Amino acid sequence: MTLTAIPRRSEATARTPAGAAGPSSAAPAERPTRDGDGLAVASFVLGLVGLLVMNLLLGPAAIVMALVALTRSTARRGRALLGLALGIADLVVLAFLVTGNGVVVWNFGG
Repeated sequence: MTLTAIPRRSEATARTPAGAAGPSSAAPAERPTRDGDGLAVASFVLGLVGLLVMNLLLGPAAIVMALVALTRSTARRGRALLGLALGIADLVVLAFLVTGNGVVVWNFGG
């Protein structure tokens, strides 16, 4: 009669359910952070582009995306704050354009 050792399950496989794999079970926990990072970058880009064109649409979109990114606790917090500031700057530029010229257009000429 020969004695053989029974193989033990590792800690990682012991904690995961029978049908789930290790790396795929961690993905849903990381998804809100990745979504928040994408929203932070998108708010920054929209706020930056909104300074030149379509202030009325891109400014509020940048503000909303930045707030959602900050709510989801993004790793790119600085970029989300820049997107928020640029979105507010879009609306300030729009207000100056409307009060100064009476129209919502850039006018570089005299």
